[in-house]
Amino acid sequence: MALNPLKRPISVTGVAWLFIAVGTIGFFYHSPELLRLQKDAFVIELTELLAFVAGLFMLRRQNWARWLAVAWMAFHVVLSALPPIHGLVVHVILFAGITYLLLRADAAQYFRNAAGAAS
Repeated sequence: MALNPLKRPISVTGVAWLFIAVGTIGFFYHSPELLRLQKDAFVIELTELLAFVAGLFMLRRQNWARWLAVAWMAFHVVLSALPPIHGLVVHVILFAGITYLLLRADAAQYFRNAAGAAS
């Protein structure tokens, strides 16, 4: 079955909306910390904003956003490996799943053909 290079794979759509939701919910959840000028609040809000941006621009077929999403998840794996390591296994599983979905052949073709579709 031939892949339609113009149609966004459902896996990309799902991951993109997941990142938009996580970024939005996380941003508003942590915003009181930023307002109280708590330590690390700016960095936390920045990472939530990056998740939102990655999701939004994956929907807009930007290849760099796919790589930003993978890097964002890798960053969270590293953070979860620091003591205490409560979420390490969960983050590794999420990282593996998201990376698989974003690097599959259908996703790669979708992002690769972005330049040709714009013209």
